[in-house]
Amino acid sequence: MKVKTILSQPLLASLFLKIGKKLNVKVFVEEEYGVVGKISYSNGINRYFRGTTLDINTMGSSEIARDKDYSKIFMKQMGYPVISWKKFYSDSWCTKIKSKQNINKAWQFAKKIGLPVFLKPNSKSQGIGVTKVYTKTDFFKVFTEISRIDNVILVERPVTGRDYRVVVLDREIISAYERIPLTIIGDGRSSIKTLLTKRQSEFKKAGREKTFNIRDKRLKMGLLRKKLTFKSVLLKGESLRLLDNANLSTGGTSVDVTEKVHPFFKETAIKLSKDMGLRLCGVDLMIDGDISTLPTRKWYVIEINSSPGLDHYASLGKKQQEIVESLYTKVFKAMGKKY
Repeated sequence: MKVKTILSQPLLASLFLKIGKKLNVKVFVEEEYGVVGKISYSNGINRYFRGTTLDINTMGSSEIARDKDYSKIFMKQMGYPVISWKKFYSDSWCTKIKSKQNINKAWQFAKKIGLPVFLKPNSKSQGIGVTKVYTKTDFFKVFTEISRIDNVILVERPVTGRDYRVVVLDREIISAYERIPLTIIGDGRSSIKTLLTKRQSEFKKAGREKTFNIRDKRLKMGLLRKKLTFKSVLLKGESLRLLDNANLSTGGTSVDVTEKVHPFFKETAIKLSKDMGLRLCGVDLMIDGDISTLPTRKWYVIEINSSPGLDHYASLGKKQQEIVESLYTKVFKAMGKKY
């Protein structure tokens, strides 16, 4: 079956077809976009997928995981260290639910905890809309922009450390990697825009079908804060981090640490996944230190993901591709078992 490569998911669809053939399982993929499909097992079980969302987690747990505010509430209640936050609403939603938690209340809270703060759309993934704001002007501008894509906006206190994702499947760590925000290195000649275009080209050659958007407003905001423009030229060897979030889907890169995760963080990720009712879970951690050692300073659970997409991770190399195929092979086998 030929799958059109229109969206980022066909890479996974092709992988699912490959795994189905290997396991002698029928995989049907909708042909126009290659985003959704059905997996039919010889025992009569049918499972479905849409992008990276698979029939592996229960619906209630998946919905809670998708909601940053609700998942934080449950994780905090169970004693996991989550980053301080508070939720507010778009003007239209405030009117509808008769709430006073509007943009002005959000700004009062931001001032109370101190700038800069992160603004996050509550129900979006892949780093969409996540912005670190430093001024009142940017706060109101970004809050208004996020209100157009989500009725619930989180105001969150920034924390420092190293950003990791640990992927758990049925009480086993399948993969772990450190996520590094979009960064470019100057050559003393090329403009920032040229370096970004080159970086984007490198990502595509590596198989990353979805990369960052050069027109992303957060890039321009970050450059202005550093008194730079897209025409600026960096010194040779000069490093410039362009975004504050490290999602792979917004241009972040990764370093595999699967074999280095300390038992403390292994046990934490596995227990958290179980406590949140998830068989397959991406646990995002911010650690003031290294994931390979027992924590001596602060660490936090950033959020959890019930459908952790690994297509970007697979682009890191052959070893990572093998890990991703192994992961989804195990997921296929797990989905084929009767309840």
